Amino acid sequence: MFCTQCGTELAEKDRYCSQCAKPTGLGAPPQPERPRLVRDVRNKKIAGVCAGFARYLDVDVVLVRIIWLALALGAGVGFIAYLVAWIIMPKERAAAAPAPDYARDAA
Repeated sequence: MFCTQCGTELAEKDRYCSQCAKPTGLGAPPQPERPRLVRDVRNKKIAGVCAGFARYLDVDVVLVRIIWLALALGAGVGFIAYLVAWIIMPKERAAAAPAPDYARDAA
């Protein structure tokens, strides 16, 4: 195994490079997966923008909807920002649905 930064040969059990001190990733705790900013299609009311922001920020969706409504009614910026977010934010990928069992239906 070689260091990806300086090219020094490393032993299989080394956690750090002896030359440049770059971590090898061996024995490191697993990094939690960061949530992506996507439109939540399951908990949506209009387009899923507020639900997506709530999931990304890990807050209650009702709080996000109230703040967004206040921005839309108060300054008018919220309405434009919602439309922009609706266009820019990708949809959440739906879980693959199981294929129908045609053999069971035919019997």
